[in-house]
Amino acid sequence: MAKSQQTFNKSEKEKKRLKRREDKQKKKEARKAEAKEKGGGIQFAYVDHEGNLTDTPPDPSKKIKVDAESIVLGIPKKEEGDVEEFDPVRKGKVSFFDHSKGFGFIIDSENNEKYFTHVSGLIDEIAENDNVSFELEKGTRGMNAVRVKQI
Repeated sequence: MAKSQQTFNKSEKEKKRLKRREDKQKKKEARKAEAKEKGGGIQFAYVDHEGNLTDTPPDPSKKIKVDAESIVLGIPKKEEGDVEEFDPVRKGKVSFFDHSKGFGFIIDSENNEKYFTHVSGLIDEIAENDNVSFELEKGTRGMNAVRVKQI
């Protein structure tokens, strides 16, 4: 006579799995019943006239009328008259320059920002604490000072 393939351990695992499935189903039904008792509706969040989230409806007297066509999506196009005019030549002071490595830093006198400069961007020889004029150019790691002249 053949032996049953069902072992005690397998049957116990199967019972535990069925028990977990039943418990899960009971919890699901309990949550549904609780939602119906509470009212079961969607909870609302309102935005007041200042843009803050509240649980009370906003005061309609403080409502601001906005024309939908006045809202610009994206970057506004520049027109001929909108050209920003500024002097590309800036003034600053050399804070550090290493002649052996061929690079240094210039501090802008207007906004006190540091800009990297390379020996290839120099017109005149410069040293630390020299006052210089320079132009800015976008580099791989930020803005670089180029066409550097000593004042």
